[in-house]
Amino acid sequence: MDLTELAKEVVQIARRAGAAIMAVYAKDDMEIEAKADESPLTLADRASNDVICEELARLPVLYPIVSEENKAIPYEERRAYTYFWLVDPLDGTKEFIKRNGEFTVNIALIHHGEPVLGVVYVPCLQETYWAAKGYGAFLETGEGTSPLKAAAFLPESPGLNLVCSRSHLNEETQAFISCFEAPNLVSKGSSLKFMILAKGEAHVYPRLAPTMEWDTAAAQAILAEAGGAVIDQETGRPLRYNKESLLNPHFVAYGNTPVSGAAAQKA
Repeated sequence: MDLTELAKEVVQIARRAGAAIMAVYAKDDMEIEAKADESPLTLADRASNDVICEELARLPVLYPIVSEENKAIPYEERRAYTYFWLVDPLDGTKEFIKRNGEFTVNIALIHHGEPVLGVVYVPCLQETYWAAKGYGAFLETGEGTSPLKAAAFLPESPGLNLVCSRSHLNEETQAFISCFEAPNLVSKGSSLKFMILAKGEAHVYPRLAPTMEWDTAAAQAILAEAGGAVIDQETGRPLRYNKESLLNPHFVAYGNTPVSGAAAQKA
């Protein structure tokens, strides 16, 4: 199965997972628990994860699954993976609990450390973003399918749209923002922060705070195919996956700028 055909299958899986999430969203009781790191876990996280894992296991091609909600797989086992699925069944659980609609289903296929297929589904809007390496990035809505194209810009241009997390505007991020001339700050939840870059509605998203690999992989695949990049602040290269620690380094996501173009050449 080629990547575009596989992506179409994964799109359907993400939508079914989104339906499971919305069934919980409609309830008064979301059955909220606290995980070991004190982050919230809801019935919707578990329901979405069950759908995704069951459906991925039915595909004609079978790959291991690394999911936020699954039992951790030792690196000694993971390091041998050539391909594997990297899943966040409900990205933006805090947004889900707030009922603001800014949460997503994220499914990525990783090949030798690189996301080569990504699907981000927005259950509340019934919007599907997807990409396959070498084939482009697309947005599917009830009105049809359109290609995604990141905005071209120069970092020194005034009035750029910078995406910032509501809960992670720390001193390092504020210092980064201060390097831009008269930026407009845009706030979004979950992987939607990357999607507004992929749509060309924003230019830069600095995340100089902790994230996990499943938070970024699907969105990185989409943004890269739209002409942008997600850059490791330390190495200047695109983020890599299946590290011994699944914690991401600090990064900056860019639309179509010389910075992202140089990173793509290094990859």
